[in-house]
Amino acid sequence: MENVILLQVTDEAQSLAWDGDDLVDVVGGRRWGPDGVECQVSDDHGYSFDRSVSSPSGRFTVVYHERGTGALLLEGDRPVRELERDDDYAPDFDYPVALGVLRDGREVLVHCPDGYDLLQIEDAESGERLTVGDRTRNDVFHSRLAVSPGGTHLLSAGWLWHPYGIVEVFDLERVLRDPVLLDGRGLPSFYPNNSSEVISACWIDGDRFAVATGEEFVDQEESAETEGLGQRQLGVWSLSGKRWVHRNRVDFHIGTLIPRGDTIVSLYGHPRLIDVTTGASTAEWPDVEVPSREGSYGVTHIPTPVAALHPDGTRLAVAQPESIAIIALPGKAS
Repeated sequence: MENVILLQVTDEAQSLAWDGDDLVDVVGGRRWGPDGVECQVSDDHGYSFDRSVSSPSGRFTVVYHERGTGALLLEGDRPVRELERDDDYAPDFDYPVALGVLRDGREVLVHCPDGYDLLQIEDAESGERLTVGDRTRNDVFHSRLAVSPGGTHLLSAGWLWHPYGIVEVFDLERVLRDPVLLDGRGLPSFYPNNSSEVISACWIDGDRFAVATGEEFVDQEESAETEGLGQRQLGVWSLSGKRWVHRNRVDFHIGTLIPRGDTIVSLYGHPRLIDVTTGASTAEWPDVEVPSREGSYGVTHIPTPVAALHPDGTRLAVAQPESIAIIALPGKAS
């Protein structure tokens, strides 16, 4: 495989993150150095954790059960506190959890401990809840949470009971003053009345986020003039411009998205590199297999792909059944 190095593993990695030039599987307590040698560096943390998410600083990590209710917040390898989500429909969609840094430097945890449709924000270190007060449930199944670079906004790529994938974006400064805003639709939001079903979304930078749609569209009337996206499109929305800056039809399944400047890594069946301005696939690696998974809900036998982009954008690590594929990505991450 051209531009691909394979690291051998004792068991398939269930989480991946870069620590300098080392790769770490926090769930499995393993590390691979530049020499590719696997080392056991910590014990597992119990329960049936199978995924993880790390804070931008690398200080905190949450290990969790993707289709379960349990999670554990870690500082380094040290357990900080146990977490739990509402068990309503937990086997049907991915655990909603994110770590981020606010503009004032506070590291925060975002999750749904009280209900699948009640987002809560906590100080990661102390556990202090920053969203206090009476709330209203709105039957949105929050999932695939992500805090924007710069810590100004929160993205939720969840779903409604059609079932139908949606995206909501919330202004963090506003919701910390008035948490009830988290129970609304967000500004902006893409729902069945204005968009095809959302299958994935990710932040590109502090102002722009990408949204990918699938085949389902409630009213079946696509128009380039509508606010949302049509079927099988990749769009880039600007918060400052309050508009789509790019909208392009794609002729392939996009799956999970990982941002890389003005390109995006797409994980469905195998990795691709997509130009966000044109929607074109500029490179792909068909010999590196990843689960063919779209959306945050539904099928339980197809897990979310496990992959990690190096902070400098030059290398992508992808978990394989008997190895970790390290892909040298072409071009520069802008």
